[in-house]
Amino acid sequence: MTATPPPGNPDPAQPGPPQPDAPQPEAPRPATPPPASPPPVPPAPLGATVAASADAATVGLGMPGFGLPGGAFDGCDPPDAALAGDCVHCGFCLPTCPTYVLWGEEMDSPRGRIDLIKGGLEGNLLDATAVRHLDQCLGCMACMTACPSGVQYDKLIEATRGQLERRTTRPRRERLIRALVYGLFPYPRRLRALRGPLRAYQSSGLRGLLARVGLLRRLPSVLRAMEGLAPRLGPAPALPERTPATGTRRRTVGLLTGCVQGTFFPDVNAATVRVLTAEGCEVVAPRRQGCCGALSAHAGRLPEAVRFARHVIETFEAADVDAVVVNAAGCGSQLKEYGHLLRDEGGDWPARAEALAARVRDITELLDEIGPLAPRHPLPLTVAYQDACHLAHAQSVRDQPRRLLRGVPGVQLRELPEPEICCGSAGTYNLLHPEPARELGERKARAVLSTGARLMVTANPGCWMQVAGTLAGMGERMPVAHTVQVLDAAIRGIPAERLLADALDGPGTPLPAPRRPRPRAEAEAEAEAEAEAEAEG
Repeated sequence: MTATPPPGNPDPAQPGPPQPDAPQPEAPRPATPPPASPPPVPPAPLGATVAASADAATVGLGMPGFGLPGGAFDGCDPPDAALAGDCVHCGFCLPTCPTYVLWGEEMDSPRGRIDLIKGGLEGNLLDATAVRHLDQCLGCMACMTACPSGVQYDKLIEATRGQLERRTTRPRRERLIRALVYGLFPYPRRLRALRGPLRAYQSSGLRGLLARVGLLRRLPSVLRAMEGLAPRLGPAPALPERTPATGTRRRTVGLLTGCVQGTFFPDVNAATVRVLTAEGCEVVAPRRQGCCGALSAHAGRLPEAVRFARHVIETFEAADVDAVVVNAAGCGSQLKEYGHLLRDEGGDWPARAEALAARVRDITELLDEIGPLAPRHPLPLTVAYQDACHLAHAQSVRDQPRRLLRGVPGVQLRELPEPEICCGSAGTYNLLHPEPARELGERKARAVLSTGARLMVTANPGCWMQVAGTLAGMGERMPVAHTVQVLDAAIRGIPAERLLADALDGPGTPLPAPRRPRPRAEAEAEAEAEAEAEAEG
């Protein structure tokens, strides 16, 4: 396939904005236009704003920068120099990179980050500014879809983050936040333990009280982000460990229930089981299957990711299934990379990892592969399908969900503008980098609204929470559902209006933003203005 070069001169040899050699205070500075050398980003048709400062967005915590002591990389799994050398600086990645689109900074683009990695491999130190640019990558892999040279950016950034995680001494506040995030989200039992207190908090009126007295605004940014993203919780009955197929069995499949998916979106797992059994699949959902390791791997916590992966492999080997089905894009992407993750493990682990990875299927991949069996009832709906990055870019699964949705009578699919731009969720990115995540979330929300669709459909819990929560924060209420929930409604004959109602106010939907009392002076001024208007009228 012949690619058409983007407009402008992508020659990276032209000088860009100077980068400081030492940690700089993260004070906001005026936004600067993109350097003249990279191809210009297409104009933002959705009213997106350029971030006031890429520096101020770092980690979103107002903390000073930090760098690597001594040499840039040690000998323990450094980035592959050959992979870094595959980048020819063509610039095709730039318009698809969310941080470059926001800030126009060369070092916040994939090729800029690859230059930093190359410098580290050549013995240059990675100072605080370089570490910041590497940290700010979302890992969405849109650059890999755009790249005509096939640069394996995912492997480069993962190896680099493994070095940063192991060799960087981060500020105390960030260490505490990372300990909270990575000590909670990859552990399903710990997440489930939060369900009861969180449901009580949501239903008791405490949330509104805290908002009225201003305490929510005083929470640390990561806790404030968690509180705002937490969806409405309903009952979460345990899935049967084995559910027989309806009619003749076509496949026996294992279901990865997920950490966030299983805790906050159990209805998606239940719908997945119903659809699979209706299509002739026996479903095995092993108990205590644990985390897939995606969050750990993306953060550079590679020993932890390997430990999680080994447990998942053992679990599904014991289940003796034809395929492992995943309904969360980030988890599916991680399972398919087990061969690479465990490549240096001893014994037969590399072969076992490759064998499991070969059997992993996204739910839409499997359903598209085996073909429809159960009849679909009509659903007269306009649907905006939002591509999850780790489904579209990391797994190259784009056509299958669209074919399945179009296979439902009455469904009209509407495509989003800028489908390649990440929504800003990116695993834990919206917790560690809340400001750029907010900007990207608003950009994606405006894209969804521009379609005029009645329902947004996505394939990842992080995308769901990010976009639905952003829409709610913008005062826009829009139903959001998983692809498999639409198929489930069509197979069961659930009316479109009921599907929309459940997707708007049911479990998994965002809570309305708590109303804050306005300052008395503002309220009095508005009352006076209204009185004057009535008197004049």
